[in-house]
Amino acid sequence: MKLSMRRRLIYVGVAIGALTLGGAGIGTAQASTNHVVQSHHPRPAPVKPTIVLVHGAWADGSSWDKVAAKLQRDGYRVVTPPNFLTGVDSDAASLRAYLDTVTGPVVLVGHSYGGMVITNAALGNKQVKALVYVDAYIPDQDDTVVSLTSAVPGSVFAAEPSTVFDQVAIPAVPGTANFFVKPSVFGRAFADKSISAADVAVLAARQRPLASNALTDESGEPAWRTIPSWSVIGKQDAVIPAAEQVAMSARAKAHTIQINAPHLSMVTDPGAVTSQIEAAATATD
Repeated sequence: MKLSMRRRLIYVGVAIGALTLGGAGIGTAQASTNHVVQSHHPRPAPVKPTIVLVHGAWADGSSWDKVAAKLQRDGYRVVTPPNFLTGVDSDAASLRAYLDTVTGPVVLVGHSYGGMVITNAALGNKQVKALVYVDAYIPDQDDTVVSLTSAVPGSVFAAEPSTVFDQVAIPAVPGTANFFVKPSVFGRAFADKSISAADVAVLAARQRPLASNALTDESGEPAWRTIPSWSVIGKQDAVIPAAEQVAMSARAKAHTIQINAPHLSMVTDPGAVTSQIEAAATATD
């Protein structure tokens, strides 16, 4: 009887051992299968960059409204920080501080005087993957707004300042003034027949002035030497002649398109401007 009980216990022990080994085998197989599945997971899609739109002089962030809306519909995060228009160095420093608050890759876009600002603000910033210039200054070191505006004939602003600007003193900064574009000049400089006279009047009324020192502030080492660049050139631009934009774009080795548009091409042809910005964004994924 004792021997029989002992044999039963042995049989039970063997059976339990077999089940345990079988279970371990199943677990190992499942782990191996899980490992194979995980190794075939697709790579995550690249993170879309944040598009930072920088307005030019005599404007505000609303000048980008049509482009911003299109970019947002295409899934991009868009921000239009204020450009304070106080001078190239100070405006670039302000933009640089703003970029420090943005997480992830950035495509930095500048219109007109905003091109001076982004060229200086992006220097050494590894987050900025592309620069896009829209009817913009693309300065080299030591260039100024005045030198670039007058490099080739044709700019409305290449004239005696008192004939194109209303000047208002800046009490806190002796010897400087805020320059407002005269209402009689504004439409001729910025718009064309595709923008109604009523809309031009509104744009002129809400213009933000440019400090006079910004016209002669020298640009620093250009970020476009190390960051890929794109440009949009309005062939009817009366502020920065198209021929000068072509020369600046070639110097920066920018991927360039030319469109039939005035200085405010992002207002008159937001589709073309948006496409160029997205081309920059996808090329730098």
